[in-house]
Amino acid sequence: MNEGGRSGRFALHKPDGQPVRTGRNLPLAITSGVLLGALVLAAIYPWPAAFIAITSIATLVGLRELRRALAGRGTAIAAVPVAVGGVAMQVCAYFGGPEWVVGAFALTVIVALSWRLRGGAAGYVRDASASLFAASYVPLLLSTWLLLLAEDDGQRRLIAFIVVTISSDIGGYFAGILLGRHKMAPVISPNKTWEGFGGSVLGCMIAGGLTVSLMLDGPVWAGVVLGLAVVAAATVGDLIESLVKRDLGLKDMGRFMPGHGGLLDRVDSLLIGGPVSWMVLTLLVPPAL
Repeated sequence: MNEGGRSGRFALHKPDGQPVRTGRNLPLAITSGVLLGALVLAAIYPWPAAFIAITSIATLVGLRELRRALAGRGTAIAAVPVAVGGVAMQVCAYFGGPEWVVGAFALTVIVALSWRLRGGAAGYVRDASASLFAASYVPLLLSTWLLLLAEDDGQRRLIAFIVVTISSDIGGYFAGILLGRHKMAPVISPNKTWEGFGGSVLGCMIAGGLTVSLMLDGPVWAGVVLGLAVVAAATVGDLIESLVKRDLGLKDMGRFMPGHGGLLDRVDSLLIGGPVSWMVLTLLVPPAL
């Protein structure tokens, strides 16, 4: 039995037979991802509004991870108004649309800035900026998932978005560990390679073309555009999360999901991919009845 077998970890091998160090318990990670996908499907069929509970819980968990991470560097966010406003954004996105989301976000910002007045001038800009970052990065971006779901064919749009974004992760992961040679951003994310990025592009283009044409009755070219937009967003999202963790001196944002680290570690690509997918699909693929 090889070393990977003795440690109980899954081992992949390159074409030359050399083992690939994945850095995670891959079967456990895949199981966690499948369970998360099953939870999403159970929430949106047959009661789409139930998905509000999923994004609201994700908002609270993500904000908790971010609050703890920032606290380690002496930065405090206005946790109560950002959490309340963040949940309100989820409700507003599904029942009111973009205009309500903008209103809820603006009120959240105002209350968060006012909340910090009690602490005085010392560190005000630092803490206020962190609160705005938290409100934008977690609940505002998550609310775009519900904007997708609120359309007449919203369930299929949300699934298409998730499938295309996950295809970026899967294509990039396996292409990177099997073929990766040239570092893409060694200072920010040492494991990310251009070969992995190529796998992400290919996976997203194929997934986009198939999901848009088969699920949304849209043209294949629109699906390819969606795939290209999502792979760019997913790559940027991964780099943003990596840079945040490096700045805060963390390996993971939390331990929410087995094999994945914190919730924010798992949904970094989905967070940035949400608004991009909503914009592309809104502009290029009319709702299918």
